[in-house]
Amino acid sequence: MEKPESLRAEGLCAVRSTKAVRLKRIKPGFYNPPGGRPIFVPGFHWLKVLVVGQKGSPTLAHMRWWTTRGEQASQTRSEEQIVLDHIDRIWGKEVLHIWDRGFAGNPWLTQAFLHGARILLRWPKNYGLLDEQEQLRKPGEISKGKRSWEHRLLWDARHRCESKTGIIAFPVFDPTHHQPLWLVVARRKNQSPWYLLTSEPAHTPALAWQIVLAYARRWQVEMAIRYNKCELAFESPRLLRWSSRHKLLLITALAYTFLLTLLPLAPDSIASWLLQNFCPRTGKRSRQTPAPLYRLRIALSFLWLFHPPPFFSYL
Repeated sequence: MEKPESLRAEGLCAVRSTKAVRLKRIKPGFYNPPGGRPIFVPGFHWLKVLVVGQKGSPTLAHMRWWTTRGEQASQTRSEEQIVLDHIDRIWGKEVLHIWDRGFAGNPWLTQAFLHGARILLRWPKNYGLLDEQEQLRKPGEISKGKRSWEHRLLWDARHRCESKTGIIAFPVFDPTHHQPLWLVVARRKNQSPWYLLTSEPAHTPALAWQIVLAYARRWQVEMAIRYNKCELAFESPRLLRWSSRHKLLLITALAYTFLLTLLPLAPDSIASWLLQNFCPRTGKRSRQTPAPLYRLRIALSFLWLFHPPPFFSYL
């Protein structure tokens, strides 16, 4: 969570700015400044856990904020370990943990192996793995010159188009713990491949496709984070005290959880009635754009504007 305009708020620490990366995206034909080092701004660390299935709406499992400076300072790995312990205690081995490249590396793999978690993470192309001959090689070197097992047209939720994708999988080992794992390579047309490291078996094309489709659901988590930041204004509170800000964020998290309970939309549900009466779709683009959470929040706002709930009568 970025707070570039704040300096005196409690608990501010350095966070890598994703907004600066987007603003620094140089257009062709313009000057490209040298370097490429990340830009850090004041902010807070935020970890969110969503439980999603092959179908249906996501469920908010955990949400946590922390800082690395001040009186409330804590380490990132210790906070992530607390969340992993919490999820493991509630869900056990029933869930498959899907992580992006930020969790790749020996420290986080150690925690996953200690908990015996079922893992699936996107492995960076420059990180080495041990192949079947126990030689340390990069993922691209392991899959180089090997034909894909199968090809499919998969829906690319980010670019909103179908992309031809080929898969192939290899048994590999972690260099530090020498744990047996599988490396699933998803080769996408005109895009960089996905190197997916998993503890699940992937020795057949059907099992490998399950791994690829499970990781493809990650984009729903990215959309949920964007919704929290933009629509629910998680980055907008102007509060100096850490405790006051934390309480406000928890209240907003409860509101977000309530909106998730209204999904999926059924024809005879309250959510469909709200959208039909207080946030109807007009225009071709609005009808073709799936944005139920955005419309639900607007519909509830109009409902309470026209029919204010008697909050003071309950005091």
